Amino acid sequence: MKSAAFRLTKSPFSIRIAHCVRCAKLETQRGFQETQRQGQLSEADVDAALREVRLALLEADVNFKVVKDFLARVRERAIGEEVMRSLSPAQMVVKIVNEELIKTLGEPAKIDLSGEPPHVVMLVGLQGSGKTTTAAKLALQLRKHQQKPLLVAADTRRPAAIQQIQTLGKQLDIPVHSESTTVPPPTICAPAVKRASDGAYSVVLLDTAGRLHIDDELMRELEEIKNKTKPQEVLLVVDAMTGQEAVRVADEFNKRVGLTGLILTKVDGDARGGAALSVRSVTGVPIKYMGVGEKTDQLEAFFPDRLASRILGMGDVLTLIEKAQETFDQEKAQKAAEKLMKAQFTFEDFLEQLQAVKKMGPISQLLGMVPGFNQVAKDLPADVTDKQMKRIEAIINSMTREERQRPEVINGSRRKRIAAGSGTSVQEVNQLLGQFKQMQRMMQQLKSGTRGVRGFPGFPGFGM
Repeated sequence: MKSAAFRLTKSPFSIRIAHCVRCAKLETQRGFQETQRQGQLSEADVDAALREVRLALLEADVNFKVVKDFLARVRERAIGEEVMRSLSPAQMVVKIVNEELIKTLGEPAKIDLSGEPPHVVMLVGLQGSGKTTTAAKLALQLRKHQQKPLLVAADTRRPAAIQQIQTLGKQLDIPVHSESTTVPPPTICAPAVKRASDGAYSVVLLDTAGRLHIDDELMRELEEIKNKTKPQEVLLVVDAMTGQEAVRVADEFNKRVGLTGLILTKVDGDARGGAALSVRSVTGVPIKYMGVGEKTDQLEAFFPDRLASRILGMGDVLTLIEKAQETFDQEKAQKAAEKLMKAQFTFEDFLEQLQAVKKMGPISQLLGMVPGFNQVAKDLPADVTDKQMKRIEAIINSMTREERQRPEVINGSRRKRIAAGSGTSVQEVNQLLGQFKQMQRMMQQLKSGTRGVRGFPGFPGFGM
């Protein structure tokens, strides 16, 4: 089932891994996969898979030095590892990579609220990383856990930053300490902590201005704020789209103010979150939260397994597999997969699988679990919904049994009849037939091994 899940994707990594898995299977059938028979991973197996993993990590914007060190650890562990009976060597390497990635990302961690209140939490980071919104999200999270937060508007440099945090505080009914933009941030933060102590606030959240790590004057300002407020937590807010620069940024902030944790923002976007792995590897501090949307309630606890799947371009594979196992007849699914790989997959087989997919839940929910969905979503038309799935089903149901088994017999008059019977247009029928042929051609190429696969045409009828 795992290999089937890997194929449900358009992300570069999982396409390459799926292709690698298929190649390994072909070699086994031809008698060249000696390692498979021996039950251990050889250096050739590991190196072949790790080449693809290296590309996947670099495409996820993981720092190249971090990638090099990570792959060295994986290689050391993988060589000589016993191959599970249900997995091919390539799949076994992917399993080890995923486990090592989860281990590197570390265990989830919470905000340190030990000792006497008020507990000071200082948010730092680059401009545009989302610190102000994150401060409000974090305040809301803490209040849900019976804390009494106080927001502090310590960003006097960005226009309207103070008004933004005041607006957010008003929306959430959370008090905000603010002063004039002419007052230096260290002078704003120190009285705010005293106000929190006098007013029985349990947590003080300092929203500092965004700054470049190479700006010595602004970094000294952060050091002064830290010296005056003695924060228990110094959290670096990192944009998930931060690329190779993430390592230098995190390293400098860590040296100057001593980071205690990370918050990854904009995880709902196209970025795969490689910055988190880079920063975690360099600083060693735990990832505490992930921002998954713009709304103030869209801050989630960090789960290393989910972020690992995202970095590798695998989506929420485990949930997808669980749903599929509950819904699909395993024997029928295996037969359908064999037909697909032999280029013998018919519209009858497709209809059967389509009906099984419908039982799994709304198509929009399923697509959210499909690996690489953020990339695939760009190519999908806006009307890919359950209604569109019903139209595809109606077209296939309007075909005769012969037409489903042998689509090549469908001529112009038959297409008009199918369109009329399904309540669709001849153009939609042509589109479905054309893309079904495209899928069959692709499977024939895979079967013959004539060329590698860089992308999938997707489900027939989806206009991909």
